[in-house]
Amino acid sequence: MGGVTSSMAAKLAFFPPTPPSYNLVTDDSTGLLLLHPYPHRENVQILKLSTRRATEIVAMYVTYPMATSTLLYSHGNAADIGQMYELFIELSIHLKVNILGYDYSGYGQSSGKPSEQNTYADIEAAYKCLEEFYGAKQEDVILYGQSVGSGPTVDLASRLPRLKAVVLHSPISSGLRVMYPVKRTYWFDIYKNIDKIPLVKCPVLVIHGTADDVVDCSHGKQLYELCKEKYEPLWIKGGNHCNLELYPEYIKHLKKFVAYVDKPLSVRKLSRKSVDRSEPYQVTDTGIGTPRKSTSQREKPRCSVDKLKVLEFKFHSVNKFSKQKGSLDQVERSRRSVEYHLEKPRKSTSIEFDFEKARKSVDWIDRMRPGPTI
Repeated sequence: MGGVTSSMAAKLAFFPPTPPSYNLVTDDSTGLLLLHPYPHRENVQILKLSTRRATEIVAMYVTYPMATSTLLYSHGNAADIGQMYELFIELSIHLKVNILGYDYSGYGQSSGKPSEQNTYADIEAAYKCLEEFYGAKQEDVILYGQSVGSGPTVDLASRLPRLKAVVLHSPISSGLRVMYPVKRTYWFDIYKNIDKIPLVKCPVLVIHGTADDVVDCSHGKQLYELCKEKYEPLWIKGGNHCNLELYPEYIKHLKKFVAYVDKPLSVRKLSRKSVDRSEPYQVTDTGIGTPRKSTSQREKPRCSVDKLKVLEFKFHSVNKFSKQKGSLDQVERSRRSVEYHLEKPRKSTSIEFDFEKARKSVDWIDRMRPGPTI
């Protein structure tokens, strides 16, 4: 029974684009593999990688000059690296990182069939390529998992203790929990991220849309709470399952995260202590959780005199001031000064943010197959 349920969950989890968005061709003059019909770029390499489960997967590697980090990207459903081609290039430029993206077994022009165990072998092959072919160190690798790609991402991250960081984009807490509101983990479930995320030792950034009708935002929030080393999450208000990249705060927050993990560990620990003293991040109109400082940490606001209540002074108080040297104007200024320091400022009731609206279209999104996917 469990095997049947697991097989059903797997069938619901994987939706490879049919037909694939690209073909593999070999350039006659250079012998290089190319993704047709996408234009060849000097900083992009197309690779074929063998996995321990006897499948051959297709990957693309984007280089950035003087990059100090490499992003290993596991994409979501109804997508292949052809559809992700332009996004990978844009992310490499904006984040100043190298990127290795790959197609799971059965996706794009990769051989085999998609399954949970095959995706684990696929990401292992991609990571091995980074280490052995490109000389990347574990401490320089950021694992990025989108939707179903959060499964192989969290699994690998739980077994690599010196990773630089992890990004979970619209992640699932487990495959079965996407379909049913179960409260416990069953042995036949797939992608048990909820059980593995506490084993991840590096900083974790969680990004999720509050209007996601495929994988509810509660999945991302639950994983965030279980992270060992939390980083300020990004809850994008109104964002759904397939459009978070269109919001300007998406790339802004990613850049902030990459800059944070690029800092020395000692500096990051100081920043971590500061975050730990603040309250949990809240969802705002822009989707960015902005912490409110605790009373003990909050700065004293500078209030203008017109915002202060006028204290009533008795007549004998004024007489007392009048005994001092100086004009009546000086007495008045002294009284106002006393009022300014004695009066308590009113608290600000709201903070409004005005962010630029998200871009309306992105080429790679247009090519994605419609319909609910994870």
